[in-house]
Amino acid sequence: MQLHTFCIDDFIESDEHFHFARKALDTSKPKFLHCHDFHEVFIVTHGATHHWVGDDATRLERGSLVFVRPGDRHALQAARGDRNEIVNVAIRSEIVGHIGRRYGREIGPRFFWHDGTKPDVHQLTGPRFERAINVSSELQASGNTLAAIEGYLLTLFTRVVELPVSVDESAPQWLVAASDAAKRPEVFRQGAAGFVKAAGRGHEHVCRMARKHLGMSPSRYVNRIRMQHAALMLAGSDRAIQDISAECGIENLSYFYRVFQRQYGTTPRQYRVNHQKNPMRAS
Repeated sequence: MQLHTFCIDDFIESDEHFHFARKALDTSKPKFLHCHDFHEVFIVTHGATHHWVGDDATRLERGSLVFVRPGDRHALQAARGDRNEIVNVAIRSEIVGHIGRRYGREIGPRFFWHDGTKPDVHQLTGPRFERAINVSSELQASGNTLAAIEGYLLTLFTRVVELPVSVDESAPQWLVAASDAAKRPEVFRQGAAGFVKAAGRGHEHVCRMARKHLGMSPSRYVNRIRMQHAALMLAGSDRAIQDISAECGIENLSYFYRVFQRQYGTTPRQYRVNHQKNPMRAS
């Protein structure tokens, strides 16, 4: 495909910091790839999208959050079927550079600083996806200010994308892949068995390597992810605690309470009370 270069000054004024758009994509195959002199975030809000990077296309489902660097040669195409829409935010690169210099140690090699050949992609579900939609709508309604776009990016980095458990650099690739797979609901609902299945190795070997490179057993690793998911649902919804426990793959409610309290130091019910308080409402 041919390559076009987009410039942010063609979209915004010199005193503006970002460009926000909601786009319905075409189902036709792109006629060209593009790169740009700015950084870009997009979220698939409806339907599914084919993301072309070079000559390869990856299907992105609803809830995909993608961080595109200036040099990424890419294009987007709607998958056939349901209505397709993305939220797209183009950001002046000097803003991203400032955030990287200030928070680089905390952010790590992720998002725009991902060193892979393709843009960094995160799959959002449940409350995390809802939060991404809400903060994007707030950005759209805000003034085009530096504070608004920096706040938006930091919210994505720290409150939308799940913070990973550190994996030892010497860990085998199959263990890294299993650790990533365990973040998906269809895997973590199976508990340690889902982790072992994703690893594709014997149970004892997986347990031994997990303790060595993750610093914990597969069961504890998966339970951390389950409880993070539960905490988001407790704070972001009114679903019954028993339903949230089942959503995490835990049918025994007393066991769910014990694991949650071990991780957060409080019961699920009290966690919900503490995190659903409206700070603008008087006690």
